[in-house]
Amino acid sequence: MRKILVVGAGQAGLQIALGLQSQGYEVTLMSNRTADEVRSGRVMSTQCMFHTALQHERDLQLNFWESQAPKIEGAGVSVAGPDSSRFIDWVGKLDGFAQSVDQRVKMAGWMETFAQRGGQLVIHGAAVSDLDYFSRTYDLVLVAAGKGELVSMFERDASRSPYDVPQRALAVSYVHGMGPRPEHPEFEAVRCNLVPGVGELFVMPTLTTSGRADILFWEGLPGGPLDVFQGIKDPSEHLALTLELMEKFTPWEYARATKVELTDAGGTLSGRYAPTVRKPIGRLPSGGLVLGVADVVVANDPITGQGSNSASKCAASYLSSIVSHGDKPFDEAWMQSTFDGYWETAQHTTKWTNAMLSPPPEHVLNLIGAAGQLQPVADRFANGFNDPTDFENFFYEPEKTGAYLAGLAG
Repeated sequence: MRKILVVGAGQAGLQIALGLQSQGYEVTLMSNRTADEVRSGRVMSTQCMFHTALQHERDLQLNFWESQAPKIEGAGVSVAGPDSSRFIDWVGKLDGFAQSVDQRVKMAGWMETFAQRGGQLVIHGAAVSDLDYFSRTYDLVLVAAGKGELVSMFERDASRSPYDVPQRALAVSYVHGMGPRPEHPEFEAVRCNLVPGVGELFVMPTLTTSGRADILFWEGLPGGPLDVFQGIKDPSEHLALTLELMEKFTPWEYARATKVELTDAGGTLSGRYAPTVRKPIGRLPSGGLVLGVADVVVANDPITGQGSNSASKCAASYLSSIVSHGDKPFDEAWMQSTFDGYWETAQHTTKWTNAMLSPPPEHVLNLIGAAGQLQPVADRFANGFNDPTDFENFFYEPEKTGAYLAGLAG
């Protein structure tokens, strides 16, 4: 029986660990926190998972919260004018519903499931020296812990990383009491509100530790009017500032948020990071090799909501590569080809995300505007969140955008 060590108990690490476990591998999972510590801790993310990523969970029978979490049937875009009114507002319908489950709920539940199924769960923050030792006792070491010392083992790939500083300042609040969007009270949608020159506000339904909730998520241009959350430790102050900015820049969203309250004392988060692609193989002092997973090697800005989706897709891709490799050694060539297989799809997510961080060119503005008049454009844009490869066909090049819109109009 092959022995595999997975370091990091997030979406990708746990999905791989549970998937390998179901295939009969001897799996050890390292986490720096217990399930109870995760569940009672601070929120970790703004996950909204679309159909393909959710299907990977279903395939492993890990969709434990599917009946409880809100079914998100649309993705909508609003654009604010200079006077804070909306001059664009539309919602596209998703072919398959999306869902958001607070990672405190999901990761804690999955950790407990892994242990209940006989997996070895080690609660210990791993250092490079630990991996140096473990690499000699395991057939394969996967590093799925996207922060801290371990990431430094993976060299930044400058050719795939156009940014070397953060492009957005991030601020998250989980709230109860959000009213429905009056434009579509009959179904749930994730809403993206674009404030040109300022940033973006995302509103998404979620399932958290205390039930149904909504996530309010500001992405602010560094140094701009939304970049004001650094140093705020008090959760109620964080929420008050979030609402104040909503009232100023997105009054249509503020109108349904006048009665909100935080879900819990750990329901806020702020920070920033530079979107980075890294080389997938980490080299240990002893000469051993480890393979980076998900946002260890491809960390995109959350502006396109792809983080947990990418983690799920990476886990599914790696799991397939491991199982199909049989008893052959997990050598450097295999590690590189395994990452290359994932990059085939991940590159489209990175390209789209990086494009959305820049001011949109005229043809993209035309496309976003057309989605307000032509429902097929809104629907196609919405479904791009599930399959970003489709943006190659109508988004990046003015000629393709023009031809697409002309075909619909004609």
